[in-house]
Amino acid sequence: MTTMTIGLTYDLRAEYIAEGFSEEETAEFDRDETVVALEGAIASFGHRTERIGNGRQLAAALTAGRRWDLVFNIAEGMHGIGREAQVPALLDMYRIPYTFSDPLVMSLTLHKGMTKRVVRDAGVPTADFAVVETAADLEAVHFLPPFFVKPVAEGTGKGITPASIVRERAGLEAACLLLVSTYRQPVLVESYLPGREFTTGILGTGRDARVLGSIEVHLLETAEQGVYSYINKEEFESRVSYELARPETDPVAAEAETVALLAWRALGCRDAGRIDLRCDADGHPLFMEVNPLAGIHPDHSDLPIICKHLGVAYRDLIGRIIASAAERVAKVNP
Repeated sequence: MTTMTIGLTYDLRAEYIAEGFSEEETAEFDRDETVVALEGAIASFGHRTERIGNGRQLAAALTAGRRWDLVFNIAEGMHGIGREAQVPALLDMYRIPYTFSDPLVMSLTLHKGMTKRVVRDAGVPTADFAVVETAADLEAVHFLPPFFVKPVAEGTGKGITPASIVRERAGLEAACLLLVSTYRQPVLVESYLPGREFTTGILGTGRDARVLGSIEVHLLETAEQGVYSYINKEEFESRVSYELARPETDPVAAEAETVALLAWRALGCRDAGRIDLRCDADGHPLFMEVNPLAGIHPDHSDLPIICKHLGVAYRDLIGRIIASAAERVAKVNP
C-alpha cells in the first residue's frame, strides 16, 4: 500500500454538546477516543494523518488550500436530510478521494422510506411500509397491525422506544403525530417484525463487496423489550448481548446475509458498512435499514463488534476500508 497523507473528517460529540446540543441530538457523533483509535490504526500502516474535523472545518481547510491524498470520512453532519452527504459533496467538488459512500447514497439512505422504495424495486425483501407526515397520509397504510413507527431520517435508535410498537390501528395516528412533532420530520410506518434480529457487516464496493459477518441481537431482561431502542443501544453493555451468526449451520443467518449483500449492491454503497435485518413471523429475514457510514468506535460500534466476534483486529478493519477506497480510486484514475 502506497504511503499517503490521510485527512480525518468527523463530528466530535463533545464540541456539539458544548454548543448546547443535547445528548440525544448528538448520539450519532464520535468521541475523541474514536478519532485517536482511527489515527493509531492508520499510522500503523505508515500513513500520515491530519485532523480536519466537521463539515464547516473541512470547508475552511479547503478554501485555505489544504489537500490530502485521501480523506477517511466519518462525519455525520447536523442539519438537513443531506447532512451525511455534505462532506462527500465538498470533497467531490475538490476532487479529493474519500472513504465510504458518495453524496447520492448518503442522502438516499438517510431517508428510510426512500431507501425501502429503492430496495423493494430491486427485489430485496422488506416489510410493508408507508411514510406519514400528516393525518391524511395514514390512508396509505393499507397493511394490518401491529405497526412499527420511527423517525424517517434518524440513526442510533433515536425516536425508537417500546411505544414504537403500535398494536391497534386506533393508536397509530397519535403515535405518528407525536414523532412528527418531536423530531420535525416524517415517520416511517412498517409492519412490525417479531422475529430474530441481525446486523450484517459488509466490506467492499459493487460486485467486489462481500459479507464480513453478522451478529444476532439479543435483548436481556434489563432491556426495553421488543425493540433495539435508543436506550438499549446507548446502554448496550447491560441491556444487550451479541452472538456471532453462523451461516454455515444456520439457514436463517445465511438468508439474512444474502439479503444484506443484495441490498448493499442495489443501493451502491461503498467500502464498508452495515445492514440491519429482522425476521417476520414466518422466520424470513427482511431488510430494515442500511448504515453506509457505520460507527467505528473500537469497542462500542456494531461493525468493530462484528470484527471482534470474528477475530478480526480493529487495525485490519481500518486497513481493509482504506484498501477498498484506494482500489476504487485506482480504477477511476489508473
